[in-house]
Amino acid sequence: MSYPEFSNQENIMIKPLGDTAMTVQFGADITPDLHQKVKALSSKLNNHSFPGFIEYIPAFASVTIFYDPLVVYQAFGGSPSQAVYSILADMVSHLQKEDAPTQQIREIPVCYGGTLGPDLQYVADYHQLSVDEVISIHSSVEYLVYMIGFAPGFPYLGGLSKKIATPRRSSPRVSIPAGSVGIAGSQTGVYPLETPGGWQLIGRTFLPLFTPNSEPPTFLQAGDIVKFIPISEKEYMLRRRFYELESD
Repeated sequence: MSYPEFSNQENIMIKPLGDTAMTVQFGADITPDLHQKVKALSSKLNNHSFPGFIEYIPAFASVTIFYDPLVVYQAFGGSPSQAVYSILADMVSHLQKEDAPTQQIREIPVCYGGTLGPDLQYVADYHQLSVDEVISIHSSVEYLVYMIGFAPGFPYLGGLSKKIATPRRSSPRVSIPAGSVGIAGSQTGVYPLETPGGWQLIGRTFLPLFTPNSEPPTFLQAGDIVKFIPISEKEYMLRRRFYELESD
């Protein structure tokens, strides 16, 4: 079955992903403006879902919508995919900036360097900077959470300064502690769980980014703004212990 390309002045595309999903693609670039559209559509789906709607997954510049074709057919008749296509095309054509929810600012305390950030010196040397300069640059930016992925609660953050953008490690680590803050290319992120990975580790936070029994289970959501706050190793140890006691 062919689908007409949904087009307007912004060249938005809506395309099927199998027979149980549709992807709304707002563009190919990774920009805050495009992500505002991602958040606006996500908010509309939260507030005005349709019969058969299951869930949506936001990404850098797209939203994928999953649906139950049987329920859609029972509600609308005809082709389920064409019905969902029409619903999404109507939603997209009426998107407003005001549809995007207010951004939440999240502060994440980080102890940089030492055993908690074993690659900080490498990042500094790679850019011919001092360790303090890397910390200052990394913690002076407000980062946009574009999406959550890779592992539960893992935030892909945009806004890293080119001054400290650093390639991944040539050999990934088998195990990275939860809370590790890393850099990979032009992105920075935080490992919410102990997992393998190849990012350059520059620090660690004590904050739990993923707690499966909480609602929502992730500390960060797509669209949030993140600020990293440098703290000492002593403060890190004290506050980590506090969180451990609270969770017992």
